[in-house]
Amino acid sequence: MPNPAPDRRFSRPSSGGTVDGMTASTPPLVLVTGATDGIGRETALTLARRGARVLLHGRSGDRLARVHAELAAVAGGPHPEPARADLASLADVRALAADLDARGLRPTVLVNNAGVFMNERVLTRDGFEMTAAVNHLAPFLLTHLLLATPGAALARIVNVSSVAHGRGRVDDPDDPGLVARPFDGYGHYAASKLANVLFTVALAPRVADRGVTVNALHPGVVSTKLLLEGFNMRGGDSLAEGAATSVTLALAPDLADVTGRYFSGGQLARTNRAADDDALVERFYLASAKAVGVEPLPKP
Repeated sequence: MPNPAPDRRFSRPSSGGTVDGMTASTPPLVLVTGATDGIGRETALTLARRGARVLLHGRSGDRLARVHAELAAVAGGPHPEPARADLASLADVRALAADLDARGLRPTVLVNNAGVFMNERVLTRDGFEMTAAVNHLAPFLLTHLLLATPGAALARIVNVSSVAHGRGRVDDPDDPGLVARPFDGYGHYAASKLANVLFTVALAPRVADRGVTVNALHPGVVSTKLLLEGFNMRGGDSLAEGAATSVTLALAPDLADVTGRYFSGGQLARTNRAADDDALVERFYLASAKAVGVEPLPKP
């Protein structure tokens, strides 16, 4: 069972800054992964309405073009050309980061929204189970690559997890790619969403001295393709409700100094007890860094 988020969750001293697109001197540049449909698309459109510049990511060029046109229509201004990449491939994730660097795009906010639910075991070309690869290892790698980019401007990192993380478990902290674990669709999905929370808790203190915050969230139960195909059910929350907490964490001035937390419905929420196990969190973080081939950030 999940437990209340403990008071010890890391919060850095106030810097007095804000990345709110309505009040900042320059609008924030927000990279939203998985932005071509569902909650990701709604998140991107809402951010644009709020005054942010939105950098779309997706796998389909046609879908990216359609949502990019929608952004211009709702915001009345230009947005950067979208970024196309398959997050099931670590090489594609690296190419995505390199492309943004080459174009001089330095996101202020990263919304790690893309996710999958698999009904059968599929291994990626890198040898990881697909759910773990897309939902955890890809955002883990992308986040580290963007943080390592010269002139990095990241101020907020938003990891879209799920209430399902409360039922997730870590069978082997040294197997973040879930390769050895017997396949179970819901079990793997829940484990990948728990991984998002563990990553959030591990990363927050590591980037605090850079003025970067990291938070995770449950978006709600929305009738997305993932919910329909993975859970065979419909949700009671609208797309707007599903996007709301991501948008709040990305832009709200009063959250500019909150980090290492998990939210649901725009409020602090309970977390899986695994997030309180410092040794597990650290071991899982180091194993994830090794799996994707990045140097782990030092723990203060």
